[in-house]
Amino acid sequence: MSIERIRELTDKLNEAAKAYYSEDREIMSNLEYDRLYDELVELERKEGIILAGSPTIKVGYEALSELPKEEHESPMLSLDKTKEVEGLQSFLGAQEALISWKLDGLTVVLTYENGELVKAVTRGNGIIGEVITNNAKTFKNIPLKIEHQGVVTLRGEAVIRYSDFEKINAQIEDPDGKYKNPRNLCSGSVRQLNNEITAKRNVNFFAFALVRAEGVDFENSVENQFLWLQKQGFEVVEYKRVTKETVAEAVKEFSENIPYNDFPSDGLVVVMDDIAYGQSLGSTAKFPRNSIAFKWADEMAETTLLKIEWSASRTGLINPVAIFEPVELEGTTVSRASVHNISVMRALKLGEGDKIKVYKANMIIPQIAENLTQSGLAEIPRSCPVCGGATEIRKVKEGESLYCTNEECQAKRIKSFTLFASRDALNIEGLSEATLEKFVDSGFIREYTDIFRLERYKEQMITLEGFGEKSYNNLIDSIKKARKTTMPRLLYSLGIANVGLSTAKIICSEYAHDAERIMNAEEEDLSLINGIGEVIAKSFCQYFAKEQNRTQFLELIDLLEIEREEKAQSIFKGMVFVITGSVEHFSNRSEMKEFIEKNGGKVTGSVTSKTTYLINNDKTSTSSKNKKAKELNIPIISEEEVIAMTK
Repeated sequence: MSIERIRELTDKLNEAAKAYYSEDREIMSNLEYDRLYDELVELERKEGIILAGSPTIKVGYEALSELPKEEHESPMLSLDKTKEVEGLQSFLGAQEALISWKLDGLTVVLTYENGELVKAVTRGNGIIGEVITNNAKTFKNIPLKIEHQGVVTLRGEAVIRYSDFEKINAQIEDPDGKYKNPRNLCSGSVRQLNNEITAKRNVNFFAFALVRAEGVDFENSVENQFLWLQKQGFEVVEYKRVTKETVAEAVKEFSENIPYNDFPSDGLVVVMDDIAYGQSLGSTAKFPRNSIAFKWADEMAETTLLKIEWSASRTGLINPVAIFEPVELEGTTVSRASVHNISVMRALKLGEGDKIKVYKANMIIPQIAENLTQSGLAEIPRSCPVCGGATEIRKVKEGESLYCTNEECQAKRIKSFTLFASRDALNIEGLSEATLEKFVDSGFIREYTDIFRLERYKEQMITLEGFGEKSYNNLIDSIKKARKTTMPRLLYSLGIANVGLSTAKIICSEYAHDAERIMNAEEEDLSLINGIGEVIAKSFCQYFAKEQNRTQFLELIDLLEIEREEKAQSIFKGMVFVITGSVEHFSNRSEMKEFIEKNGGKVTGSVTSKTTYLINNDKTSTSSKNKKAKELNIPIISEEEVIAMTK
C-alpha cells in the first residue's frame, strides 16, 4: 500500500512541478503541494524507498522553449523548509544569520565581466537554464554596467509588482486572457523571445546571493556581500540580521508587513552569515545546509460547501465558484472562492454538503485547501445557466474549462451590452444588466445601435415590470447625454478582447482619433506602439477584420457626437496618487482618477516610496494604506485639497 502511495505522490508532484516550472501554470496550490511533498518525504523515510525521479531528489524540469540553454557553473539547489519558528531556531543554533523575503517570481543568474552584463540565465532545472540576456537588459532596475571589473556572478529573483500586475490585467478585457498571478506573468515576460515585450512588463530584479566576485574580500560575511552588491547598483532583497533569540520577532515583523508588500512572496529565507561555516556544512543531494526556507502556516478554517455556482461571461467561459458557509480568515469574512476550472473542481471531488478547508493564499486570495469528504457529487452543467444552450469542455492552457457553445447566448450579449453602457464606456445611467436583460428578452435590443432607437418601443417599455414612464424618461435622457462621447470611450465600449480604456486611449492618440485610420490599423504597426504589443494588436485587428464589426462601428460613429478629449494639463505632472476610502465630490473613484489623469497625474493602487499623495477624506483612519503612508512620510490629503491644487 505504501509503495503504491509513493508512486502516486511521485507522479502527482512531478506533474505539478512540470506545469509550474516549464509551462507557467498551476494545477494545485502551494499549500497542497507542500502537504503532499511532506507526506512523500515521510513515506520514503519510513519505507526506505526513493523512486527514480522522485521530487525529493530531483530539482525542477528541463525548460521547454526556443531559448538557448546553458549549464550553470554550480548547481542551483532547492531549499529545505519549515513552517515552525522553532525549526528556524534549531537551524540557527549559536550562529548569526540574515532573514529575507522569499520572493515568488523567476530565479535568474547574472554574470558581469569587465563591469558589463554579459549573461543572464534562468534557474531552469537547477543544472541547465535558459539564456535570457537580452531580456534581462530590459529589467527595470538591473545595472547594465557596474564599477567592479572582475568577474561577478550573482543570483536573484525577477518579479513583477502587484500594482503592475493589476494594471496589466485591467487592460485585458477577455477573462480567458487575464493572468492568474504575478509569478505566471513574470515567468512569461522573462522568457519572451521578443525582449520588447519584456521591457513593457516592468520586471524588477532583487539579488539574494553572490556566487563570486573576483578579487573582493568580504571578511567572511554574507551581509558584507549584500552591502557590496548594493554599492554596485543592485537592489538586494529586504533582510534583517537575526539570532536564535531574535528570529521569532523578525518573523513577526515580516508577517505584519505582508499587506503592504507590493511584491509577491511565499515565505522567508534564512541564510548563515558566516560564509566559511555555511560552506563547511555542505549539502544534501537536494538542499544546501547553510540556508532554510520558512513558509507561513496559512490560517485555515473548516466550513461546509453549500453549492457550486456557475458564472457565465461574454466570452462564453463558464467558471465554477464555490459558495460556502461564511468563515473568518485573516481578519475578514469570506464565503466564496473561485474553483478556477473543471480540472481543479474534479481534483477536489467537490459536492454540495462537503466539509472543506479554506484559506487565503499568501494571506490574500480565498482558496479551497482540501475537501475532507470528497463526495464528488458536483455536476458539470450540460446546458448554459443563462441561455440553456449546450456546453462543452475545452482544453485550455491551465486545464479543462467549460464553455457555452451558443453564439447567441444572452450572457454573451447582455454582458457585452452591459460593458457598452458602463461608466467608463458610454456611461448610460439606468441601463443596468437587469434592465438590459428585459430589453433583450423583449427584442428591443439586438445590436449596440438599437440602444439609441429605444424610443420606438415606449409603449411596450413602460408596461414592463418595475419600469414605468418615469424610468423610461430618465433612461431616454441618459441615452441622449451618452450620444456625446469620445473616441477612446467608444472604442473601449465595443468589448474588443484585451482592449481596456487606457489601451483605447493609446490607440486613439496614435491615430489622431481618426475612425478610418483606427479601423484600418495594421497589426504590425499596432504591435510596435508602446503599451500595445502583439497580443492586443492581434485581437484588435481580428475584431475589425469582420465586416459586421466594421459596419457597426461606422453606424455608431454616425449616431454619436464624437468629441476630442481635452489635452491633459500638467498641474499634476510627475505626481503619483493613491485613492482610498469613500469619495464625496466625485461620483466614484474612477471619476476622480480620470480628473487626476486629465491634469497630468498618475493613479496607482498601492502606497510605495514613489507615491506623492495618498487621498483619503478620513485622515485619521487606521487603514493599511494610511499606516503605510505615515511610515513613508507621504502626505495624506482630502478631495478638497486635490481640487484646490487645480485652481
